[in-house]
Amino acid sequence: MPEIVKPMDIERRSFEIITELLGDRTLEPENELVVKRVIHTTADFDYVENLCFSDHAVQKGIEALRSGCDIVTDTRMARSGINKSILGQLGGEVRCFMSDPDVAEEAKSRGVTRAMVSMERASALEKPCIFAIGNAPTALFSLLELIKDGRVAPALVIGVPVGFVNVVESKEQIMTAGVPYIVARGRKGGSNVAAAVCNALLYQIIR
Repeated sequence: MPEIVKPMDIERRSFEIITELLGDRTLEPENELVVKRVIHTTADFDYVENLCFSDHAVQKGIEALRSGCDIVTDTRMARSGINKSILGQLGGEVRCFMSDPDVAEEAKSRGVTRAMVSMERASALEKPCIFAIGNAPTALFSLLELIKDGRVAPALVIGVPVGFVNVVESKEQIMTAGVPYIVARGRKGGSNVAAAVCNALLYQIIR
């Protein structure tokens, strides 16, 4: 039988192994914990190269969370993976409009995606928000238009949708929007990555 190891010890040892396997590759100190947590979530060291950060995006995200901002996700999976206990202690909550019946109805009537309508709904929130997008490139395209129109000013955009159709393009374009971003360039990403980035920020505030 394998030795029983406590969850926190498993995590600690996992991060030690990640550091060992990174070898002499150097990470920006401000971004290091985000990169390592994404690797911890995915076991994929490509994120050392794939994750792109605007200037001081991590610090800006942490400051927004400290101020009680909300996090908007494009999937219930990302919502479930974010540490809501810590976020709640800071005065924030996770929002996801994708499963709302009226969102589905409006998307169908307009011939657009639920992700697009969800971003429009989120733009009406009064609180500052971090947008954590792990699945739908149309969410990023919608955010881009909302930002250009002055309808929303994200505290941070975590742009990590996964897939093949419009995924790469959506990520490249959101990096031109003039807002803080953490983006996984290329086709890799996912809701688990979006949640991991959020948690990497939260754990730097409260652990």
